[in-house]
Amino acid sequence: MLTPAAYRRVFRASAWYDLLIVWPYATPFGLALAWGWLDRLHVGLGQPSLPVLTVYGVLFANFFGTVVLIWSAVRLVHDDPRLGRWDALGRGLFSLWMAVALANGASPLLWLFLAAEVAFGVAQAMPVREPRPA
Repeated sequence: MLTPAAYRRVFRASAWYDLLIVWPYATPFGLALAWGWLDRLHVGLGQPSLPVLTVYGVLFANFFGTVVLIWSAVRLVHDDPRLGRWDALGRGLFSLWMAVALANGASPLLWLFLAAEVAFGVAQAMPVREPRPA
């Protein structure tokens, strides 16, 4: 069980994590840089090159990046821990889709993102102790 202060720290950390990880996906230029970096890491780990992104892959990555950036900003600006519960649900769904992709041969680099999604999702789904009266 988390204290309200601990839950707030987790909730805000998850929003900052999303901002830091996802911002490159919000534009075609940022995605090109991030995809190149991920490809070099992938090859450096002995894996084959990542596939070349088509215009549709770029479009959907940009959609994803834009929505996650806005959702992160909403969580930080409104600072409402109830949004953490919704975020936990979203992370659960993202985790499910990542597991499906991994089961279908996606890059093992996805495990890094999956670990963070599961960790933040579980933490934000934990019960929060009622604040004690002053």
